Amino acid sequence: MVLFWHMTYIIDGKKIATKIEKEAAKQASLFNAKKITPKLAVILVGDHKPSITYINRKRQAAERVGADFTLHQFPKNIAKQDLINAITDIQKDPALTGLIIQLPLPERLYNSDVLNTINPAIDVDCLTDTNIGKLVMKTNVIEPPTPWAVIKTLKEIKRKLAGKNITIVGAGALVGKPLAIMLVNELASVTTCNSYTKNLKKKCLEADIIISAVGKKNLITADMIKKGTIVIDTGIVYVDGKMNGDVDFIPVSKKASFITPTPGGIGPITVAKLLLNTVICAKKNNKVV
Repeated sequence: MVLFWHMTYIIDGKKIATKIEKEAAKQASLFNAKKITPKLAVILVGDHKPSITYINRKRQAAERVGADFTLHQFPKNIAKQDLINAITDIQKDPALTGLIIQLPLPERLYNSDVLNTINPAIDVDCLTDTNIGKLVMKTNVIEPPTPWAVIKTLKEIKRKLAGKNITIVGAGALVGKPLAIMLVNELASVTTCNSYTKNLKKKCLEADIIISAVGKKNLITADMIKKGTIVIDTGIVYVDGKMNGDVDFIPVSKKASFITPTPGGIGPITVAKLLLNTVICAKKNNKVV
């Protein structure tokens, strides 16, 4: 972690991610004696540039962990039923221990029919109805990577979550919704905000911890946070080819006690958790002790 004169800690996500990858690699190496290799498959529809960047990071992380990796790419005009059929075929591979659909999908394909085609036993993004339901009931074996990365980060900086006022900005299926469930399970007092929320600034000023998950540059500004707030940024938006988060980083970092940067914050931890999930599913599905 880097210490600045105004006592803000910038959280090093890469450092946390390295620890998680080492744990995943250690578990994966134990399977090798049993001739089992964790295997992650990624489905990409179209050629969305940022998606290709993220997939390459997942491929590199898979190599570091010792997992196999395959990419299945389809044209962006693929019919929904054809995509569903392709997913069904891909997951017939008995060696597969993790399968994700790289989001965003083209608008007309983005619905639960496509995501729910994934077998929950290898749904390492935890986007199927089955796995979200297990998360609510606390019967889950794995957790959604980005929400888990947020909670892992808060625990790494030794912050107790029970009783904390936490404001989540963004209520999407990938981060905001599952994160709210997981924080409620941690006994935090959670406020979720969406595009219809009135007086977002007030809700942020009342928070001990703000987590932003929208994908809008400079959405969270310094006047929205009180001194000493912890700010976790999971948003990603590209402006002129440069990756940004939701947080107006430099002014906010002068008031926050801890803050995650973008890039180099939650992103690497998310990728590491995706691989850890792939290893956990390999263990569970092959009944490895």
